[in-house]
Amino acid sequence: MDMVTLTPQIPRIGQTVIGTSFSTTPGGKGANQAVAAARLGYPVQMVGHVGDDVYGPQLIDNLNRARVDTSAMAPVPGSSGLAPIFLAENGQNAIVVVPGANGKVDCTYVDQHVDVIRYAGMVLCQLELSMAATEHTIALCAELNVPVMLDPAPAAALTDSIWKQVAWFTPNETEAAFYLDDGSEPEEIALEFLARGLRGVVLKRGAEGAFVAVADGRSGWVKPFSVDAIDTVAAGDCFNGAFAVALLEGKDPWEAARFACAASAICVTRRGAQASMPTRAEVDAFLAGHRTSA
Repeated sequence: MDMVTLTPQIPRIGQTVIGTSFSTTPGGKGANQAVAAARLGYPVQMVGHVGDDVYGPQLIDNLNRARVDTSAMAPVPGSSGLAPIFLAENGQNAIVVVPGANGKVDCTYVDQHVDVIRYAGMVLCQLELSMAATEHTIALCAELNVPVMLDPAPAAALTDSIWKQVAWFTPNETEAAFYLDDGSEPEEIALEFLARGLRGVVLKRGAEGAFVAVADGRSGWVKPFSVDAIDTVAAGDCFNGAFAVALLEGKDPWEAARFACAASAICVTRRGAQASMPTRAEVDAFLAGHRTSA
């Protein structure tokens, strides 16, 4: 559950500022991506836990209303995952993630839902679960020949095996710098990531758009859409969900990234995480109105 404080500016260390409003809204990177894909009309199943606190039923209900299959979701004792968020007037944000129930998703629980993974077109992973559970899931996907899209957030060290087992790696600028803090340009960064064994890389660069590179040597920019952003929370999650849907529908990586850029452009014009995810009709209409954009 995202606990959002609107504030004129994100406070510096030791600084107190007066917020203008507070709200709670369902979030979590995995759930955000699931809702993003489901709103686009693609069948999605979520594997994970919520807590037995007041937020757990709300989180499950919100996923159900978005038509995400929650049959592989189970409550566990303790708090649900929580994320206190400071959201500034310029749309920038600062987030603290408290894992809660997410920290109780273990390898055994993943194995209990192996058939969900076996028949998936793609599995989307993030780093808000334990690294052990994430590594196990990615290895299981490799064994079952199911492609994995990894959103390395919050950024953390990855083993050599993970790099070789991931189909799509989708860091934003800050996350990419965690792995390659060498001042390289996006084109060079993508090549360095691919050299680690990845099949595809999408560097999410916000207002610059996205840089897409694949292992066969093809690469190129996908330009962003110009919109008035009011809330960037979950924009990257929206991109990932939409990118996965477009790939599974047979679009090439650059066409898929353009579709994802359109979805995330709509997302940042609305407040909230899952509440901001657009429908398929909205994305199609947006793209129809921007046919001349590259």
